[in-house]
Amino acid sequence: MSSSADNFVQTRFIDGWSRTNGVHAAVLATRDVDTIARAVERVADERPDAPRYLRHGVIARGLGRSYNESAQNRAGLTIDMTALDRIHRIDGEELVVDVDAGVSLDRLLRTLVPLGLWLPVLPGTRQVTVGGAIAHDIHGKSHHSTGSFGDQVVDVDLLVADGRILTLTPDGSPDDPDGSLFWATVAGLGLTGIILRARLRMQRTDSAYFLADGVVTTSVEETIDLHRNGWGDSADYSAGWFDAVSKEPRLGRGFFTRGRLATVEELPAKLRKNPLTFDAPQYLTVPDVFPSGLGNRYTFGLMSEAYFRTGSTFTDKIHNITGFLHPLDIMGEWNRFYGRKGFLQYQFVIPPENLDAFGPLLRAVRRSGHASFLNVLKMFGDGNRAPLSFPTAGMTATFDFAISRGLDRLVADLDRRVLDAGGRLYSAKDSATSPATFRAMYPRLDEWIAVRRRIDPTGVFVSDMAKRLNLV
Repeated sequence: MSSSADNFVQTRFIDGWSRTNGVHAAVLATRDVDTIARAVERVADERPDAPRYLRHGVIARGLGRSYNESAQNRAGLTIDMTALDRIHRIDGEELVVDVDAGVSLDRLLRTLVPLGLWLPVLPGTRQVTVGGAIAHDIHGKSHHSTGSFGDQVVDVDLLVADGRILTLTPDGSPDDPDGSLFWATVAGLGLTGIILRARLRMQRTDSAYFLADGVVTTSVEETIDLHRNGWGDSADYSAGWFDAVSKEPRLGRGFFTRGRLATVEELPAKLRKNPLTFDAPQYLTVPDVFPSGLGNRYTFGLMSEAYFRTGSTFTDKIHNITGFLHPLDIMGEWNRFYGRKGFLQYQFVIPPENLDAFGPLLRAVRRSGHASFLNVLKMFGDGNRAPLSFPTAGMTATFDFAISRGLDRLVADLDRRVLDAGGRLYSAKDSATSPATFRAMYPRLDEWIAVRRRIDPTGVFVSDMAKRLNLV
């Protein structure tokens, strides 16, 4: 990085989506790949006379939607990749799209859907970059039918510590003969290098709408049995909300949807004229005026009761993209509802044989006094080959807890319960677990570390999360 390129580095306040781990850090924002490569080269040089931020590692950052410190480096350099946002080629015959890592899924969908094309894996928000989606191996309501985001990657261009740009594929390439670096990069938290560009698989669609069924459960036992018995298995997409606040027997009740992309013939007449209209507006941006502490058992109890009453049992109902997949995207900056102290999102998966562990875990949450309203539950299919990929066969659930006294004790208890049930936490969400717990939950961690050390022997790529979990 030349002295002129140094001028692109600014000190900025950055944090994760939970707003709990903010730092003032040196951030480089550029769309020039050569400038990014020179920055990595200067970090790798470890010159004692270099600026401080060049002597403590580097990490790439997208839109900042991970809930932790995985995309920031307090002492070193953070590279903002959002300017690297070109859609290079859309191949409608081979169903492959070639994009820069900084392209958001929102922009990509708004480009693809009018062409009758679709991304098989979408998380709960479209405000995620392609690079971030690969680095965390994100998943969506379709995991049981499509796998995770890494399963959709045809190949990826990775800038590594020695300055080379390698092309990686799932089954190996000249730059990565056995594919081990590819799978270490999928869910690798940006610690194997900087993802610059990727080719992704697409699928065709007749419409931008979903045909869905819905069902209501009245207790945690009903909720577990619904998923144990495969209610969503026959559909392409399946997930739902559960009540984590009400007293038993209502605790754990919920409503759940399953569905698939609708054909034109299945749409009502008024939608058939423009079936590929991308109907996903954002209605408001939440102002940063809410005090911390509003998210408590009383307010979340009222909200849970009201929200449960909106659920119903139905079949073959048409939903738009936002209504079915991304309801929170109608509000920009919705994390501000939790106030300046922020919140902690806790997501875990437990294997199919231990689904009954969810009931005691949910009761422990309620006994703790910590309330969560934004709760999601769904089933995963089998995982992929990435050592640090989160999805694996079983049931996954998510809680959002406002930061308050004693939350650390609850989270430690939940970690123990999840580990005892043979489960694990999601690295895109975790902001509190210990290195020992993370290692116990990811038994292939040493395999991943060996690949990372081989490609980055001096530890050029570093994040605050990597330091917390002893990954570097």
